[in-house]
This record gives sequence, structure tokens and C-alpha cells, in this order.
Amino acid sequence: MATLREIDDKLTVLEEKIASIKDDMENVEALSDLHAEYDRTASLASNLSPHDRVFLARHPRRPKVDDFIDALFDDLFIQRGDVLNKDDKSIFGGIATFHGVPVTVLGHRKGRDLKENMEYNFGMPEPEGYRKALRMMKQAEKFGRPIITFIDTPGAYPGLDAEAHGQSQAISRNLAEMSALKVPVIAIVTGEGSSGGALAIGVANSVYMLENAVYSVLSPEGFATILWKDSSKADEACKLMKLTSYDLKEYGVIEGIIREPLGGAHHNPSVVYRDLDEMLVKELRKFKGKSGSEVAKERYEKFRNIDSVVYSL
Repeated sequence: MATLREIDDKLTVLEEKIASIKDDMENVEALSDLHAEYDRTASLASNLSPHDRVFLARHPRRPKVDDFIDALFDDLFIQRGDVLNKDDKSIFGGIATFHGVPVTVLGHRKGRDLKENMEYNFGMPEPEGYRKALRMMKQAEKFGRPIITFIDTPGAYPGLDAEAHGQSQAISRNLAEMSALKVPVIAIVTGEGSSGGALAIGVANSVYMLENAVYSVLSPEGFATILWKDSSKADEACKLMKLTSYDLKEYGVIEGIIREPLGGAHHNPSVVYRDLDEMLVKELRKFKGKSGSEVAKERYEKFRNIDSVVYSL
């Protein structure tokens, strides 16, 4: 049986072939055959294991934060720097409009190749990144703008310089400040959501996940290393960690799941963008007419009650 990686590679080849002849009227029959083969191949990716979903969550072609912002928002004004030290490029965002409404959007930023990943630190923010995120969120609160965050990180950067510059303090301050924000916060886990590095922009009134995203206290490799002293048991760790969107929806940690096309969001991101747009319209509508205190209280109670949902299962 083909592995998910092999299926993904074949889908990519078929997409390239379809794109090369899609406008050639003399190849209508060949195009039809390619579409049929594509659908058959994609159907092989319909029953995914937790480990398969980790593979897709980390896929290098998976849509990045700037892709989501470009597709969903208009008039982006990028904000940079933490007003203390530097601009951490692993956090990206600014002020934008969503269906004409001013919002603040931000998220972890991964690269599309090695050069970009080095520039964005593989989506692992340093303290300056979390301070930049908090600066944007506090400004949004001041001017009454809803906040939308996109989570995709293997975790906060664990280097010595980050620790020396106050990594743990920056994360803990974000958790405390976000819990009390008086504007709606909607968080979307689009890829990896690991550890406090993810939660530092994830204390939201509503949390959603893309179908093949994962959200957990640490990576499966880290889990396996701690539990069995063997990172090669990551596949087994994925099953135990309950890190998939379906697990977390069942446990009441998230409000909903954004479905992906078979084979992953990178094969047809426009479908994901459309569903995200519809979700955001509905979610933002829920907060109209609510006071800032009501919004903050709802968020606080959501997180206080997660443990009671989990333990009651």
C-alpha cells in the first residue's frame, strides 16, 4: 500500500500535468483521464492516522500565514518590532480589513524553502516575537479591533539568547494579557501548534483547527524521547497524544474543524480559504453588541472549563 508521502508526490505530479494541458482543447479526453486518476489517487488519502496528519501539518507546501492573510483580508498594514529590541520575523501581521471591518491579524511565519526558514527561524519566535504580537493585540484592544491569529509553530525558540532575553516571561505575559483582552480573539491552528509557543497567541474566545493540523504540549518526537528515550517511536506517540483536530474537538478544546481537500490543504487551498472566510463571518457576528467585559469573561470561562469537559469523557 502506498504511503502518504508517495500519494502526495503522485498528486503533485498529476496537478502539474493537469495545469500543463488544461487550456488545450485538443486534450479534453486526456484531461478528463487525468482528473479521474487524480480523484482515485486522492481517495487513497481518506483514512489518515495521527502520524499522517503530523506529516501534512508540517508539509513545506502547506499554506503559510501570509497566504491566509492575502486570501482573507484586505488593506494589510504590516507592523514590525517590539519597540524594545528588534523585529522578530517569525511573527507576521498587522492591521487589515475583513469584509470592510478593521481587524488585527497575526501569526507564526514559516518559510517556503531553507533560505526563508532561516530568515523566519523555522516559525519559532524569540521573546521579541511574542512582545511584538502582544503590542499588536494591545493596540487592537485600544481601538476596538477584533484579533485573528494563525498558529503554526514547532514551539518557541529554545536558544540561550532567547532565554536570556526573557522567553518564559514573554510567553507567560502573553497568556495573562490575552486572557483579559476586551475584544474578540479568534485563533486558527493551521499547521503545527506545539507547546507554549503556540498558546502564546492562542488564548482566544474561539479556537479552530484545519482538519490536518495538530495541537499538543510538545512534538511527537519530544514526547517519544521523554517517554521511551527513543524519538523513532513518534508514530506511536502520535496515537497517545490525542493531538488531531478530531481529538481536540471531542475534548472541547476547540470550537470547530475546517475541512481540507483530500491529500491536504496545499492541494487546493482555495477551498480552505472559502470555509475560513465563512467561519470568521459567523464568529465575528456572535460578538456584536457584547461589551468588552462580556467578551473577556467568555474567554476566561472557556479555558477554565476545558478540564471539566476532558475529565467528563
